[in-house]
Amino acid sequence: MPRKPKRKAPASPAARDTSPEPYPSHASPSPAQCLAVRDALLAFHGFPEEFAPFRLLRLGGRSPEDGSGGSGSPPPPSPTVLDGLVTTLLSQNTTEVFSRRAFDSLKAAFPTWDQVVDEEGTRLEDAIRCGGLAATKAARIRAMLRGVRERRGKICLEYLRELSVDEVKRELSQFKGIGPKTVACVLMFYLQKDDFPVDTHVLRITKAMGWIPGTASREKAYIHLNNKIPDSLKFDLNCLIVTHGKLCQTCTKRMGGEKSKVPSVACPLASYYCVGEKLQQ
Repeated sequence: MPRKPKRKAPASPAARDTSPEPYPSHASPSPAQCLAVRDALLAFHGFPEEFAPFRLLRLGGRSPEDGSGGSGSPPPPSPTVLDGLVTTLLSQNTTEVFSRRAFDSLKAAFPTWDQVVDEEGTRLEDAIRCGGLAATKAARIRAMLRGVRERRGKICLEYLRELSVDEVKRELSQFKGIGPKTVACVLMFYLQKDDFPVDTHVLRITKAMGWIPGTASREKAYIHLNNKIPDSLKFDLNCLIVTHGKLCQTCTKRMGGEKSKVPSVACPLASYYCVGEKLQQ
């Protein structure tokens, strides 16, 4: 269990999204709210092992507790941006287990990305079939790879590491099937940039806490939450909310979801639901 971080409220982030703020009169979440929820979830779950390698990449080997250099584990090898993007595409509408299996199968069948583009049969579909929606995902992956090669002369996305968040969004949003959530995941996990993806768990939980209006769409929630949540908290908070949404039986029952994988326990967010103003005190 990691030590609880010092409760020093971070400064408010500067709005970077070029889209207009959809809820200008909606004050939540404040930096203090974000910090309180991060601390509550971290104390309850610890940091999720699923996301720990990406956290080490962001920290560059520093200790998560005190931020000092050299006291943590060495960061793992960084996946290529392209591998990250394809992994994220394959994760759509399936589980982590099946998407990882599909990616490993794809890499085994095609040693190079050029072979994926040039192959005219159904080997790509066959390779990723275990991840579901094979025909749709294969078409999107091949079209994206072809577009990168036509525009850049080679199939490589490492140049994105040198671009700003907004520039990365403009580059990746040109490709069919790569929406805001996919781009945000690439930014946060594979480019180590500050962004806050909104999946089903994040949308439900932030609505329940009053951080976004109950009628908010995923797209508007993404803009609002990225404008409000401090950059320094986005990664940890996102990973913890996603994990909590998957595991907490209290939350799944409250929100009409499927039965949880863990025994019923007191939810650390129970006092925050439907009383968003409480966190402002």
